Amino acid sequence: MTAVPETSSASSAATDPAPLPLLTPSLKRRMACWLYEGLLLFGVVFISGYLFSTLSQTRHGLDNRHGLQAFVFLILAIYFTWFGHKGQTLAMKTWHIRLVDPSGAPVSQARALWRFVLSWVWFLPPLAVLAPFDLSGAETLVLSSGWIAIWAIASRFQPQGQFWHDVWAGTRLISVKPLPPAPPTPPAE
Repeated sequence: MTAVPETSSASSAATDPAPLPLLTPSLKRRMACWLYEGLLLFGVVFISGYLFSTLSQTRHGLDNRHGLQAFVFLILAIYFTWFGHKGQTLAMKTWHIRLVDPSGAPVSQARALWRFVLSWVWFLPPLAVLAPFDLSGAETLVLSSGWIAIWAIASRFQPQGQFWHDVWAGTRLISVKPLPPAPPTPPAE
């Protein structure tokens, strides 16, 4: 049996690579991820609605409307809390974006849930302002899209370029490089 020499912590620290900087993805990339997330969530909401309608025996789209809204909100909260705690949703993996805390560590479930709640600032302010008016769906869509654009551009005024709900939640989005493909293994002789 041969003895393996111990390496000192000083020598191993010298060989460790420097920590990677926490680079914020471009606004264009974050918004592309945001749109892709919306497409993926269509399936999550569709399945959730089908499940709720089946379990509650709802026969008409307006029956149990508030129950359905609460159920979908709960499903979305679970989705974003779970994947936020893991660091990436499918859309974030596709766009090489990761959710971390300000120091770069993984986000706790409580912090991920708080981020989900705060992220409703993308939608609730325009909907609350527009609620008293009898606007068509197209007008509501245009005004809500304007608010979303303003909210996205407001990240330019944050020193690290983060969305404000991330700052308030104590989270941040960072760029992650995709891993290079594994080198081919030589054939065994």
